[in-house]
Amino acid sequence: MAEVLSLVEARLRTALGEPDARAAMTFVGTDRVEVLRFLDPGDRERDGDSAAPGDGTGSGGAVVRYATLGMSARPMADPTVVVPDPARGPRAELVLSVRAGLADTDKVLRPLAVLAASPQVEGLVVTPGASLEVGEPLWPGAQFSSVLVAESGGLVPDLELDAPLDPVRFLPLLPMTANEAAWKRVKGAQALQERWLAHGTDLRDPLRGSVALD
Repeated sequence: MAEVLSLVEARLRTALGEPDARAAMTFVGTDRVEVLRFLDPGDRERDGDSAAPGDGTGSGGAVVRYATLGMSARPMADPTVVVPDPARGPRAELVLSVRAGLADTDKVLRPLAVLAASPQVEGLVVTPGASLEVGEPLWPGAQFSSVLVAESGGLVPDLELDAPLDPVRFLPLLPMTANEAAWKRVKGAQALQERWLAHGTDLRDPLRGSVALD
């Protein structure tokens, strides 16, 4: 477990630079989860940085990124499996990017840790296209209490591990308003991402409102 997390942290540092802050949290019955914060001054557009259509990658400005560390220590397992395989199964960490200096987004540290612990606590298998509900605003003033899980392989490349371990995937999280989350449940993740793209939605704006859904 420790070796996997060491490799995961090294991959995060390679992709995002040195973290400028980190916080650790432990929940009952779970391993420790850390959240690392990285500041991108926004000098240039990173390759593969667009987590989803309409992510606003090229509009400039500093971006703060929060990445979990600890979720990938164990593979995610279907809760219906009586004896889960301790080695095989999907592994992931979560990455959230927001524009810096517009809101007190550091308050997202605990919600992110809660989401990262959900596979151990709830037996949840986190995959692209899924919705994850926090139950409260991600940060003060935010209209988001849930996120859409996007595809991995962009900002932070997947981390291959020695067999039989599955690779670690770094899954971007895209904040959703309540209206967007409800619309996504009916129309699907792809339809919502297409709507964001069509309206040029800056998904990193921590104070944005809902995209037009009519």
